[in-house]
Amino acid sequence: MSEYTVREELKPSGLDGISDDQINDHWGLYKGYVTQSNALHKELEEMRAAGKTGTLAYADRRRRFGFEYNGMVLHEYYFAQLKPGTTMDQAPHFKAAVAEQFGSADAWHEDLMSAAKSRAIGWAICYYDGTTGQINNHFIQLHEDGNIGGFVPLVVVDVWEHAYMVDWKALGRPDYLASLHKNINWPVVEARYQAAKSGQIFKRF
Repeated sequence: MSEYTVREELKPSGLDGISDDQINDHWGLYKGYVTQSNALHKELEEMRAAGKTGTLAYADRRRRFGFEYNGMVLHEYYFAQLKPGTTMDQAPHFKAAVAEQFGSADAWHEDLMSAAKSRAIGWAICYYDGTTGQINNHFIQLHEDGNIGGFVPLVVVDVWEHAYMVDWKALGRPDYLASLHKNINWPVVEARYQAAKSGQIFKRF
């Protein structure tokens, strides 16, 4: 198997209202997911070779694999879409699609933020359904719980406390979300949408 590596090119800096200290702290957690995904991949492979797939230990490692693996993947989507100084007008086709489906771009954003304010740890993710062409927002518990099979992530919002604790402490999620909105890299969102709409797989790095 080829090992995953930490994608340093995705690490944002100089964000508007989100400190580099916050990003550095959060980035350290992402690096841990990469390490654990590689370690679990190797461990599961070794257990299969040893005929241990029916053991409790294998079942435990298998469950953990989904958590670590999707923790890595979602953070790559998340960090890749952070950049200050862009506007939603730079995602014209995405903006038009959400305006049509939600009534306005503001209504779409309000719905995504409502998901992001759920009283739980997790993620708010705007997905594209390639079968119906619909865009909808979902709250994802943990990393692996609640992702919709076959749907394509367009906008990924991390609402675990580690995403904002350095800058805003435990109760600072609303302030974090307000700052996050100012740092969405809308050309990346547009590229994800255009790829998904044309049936292509958008590479996260």
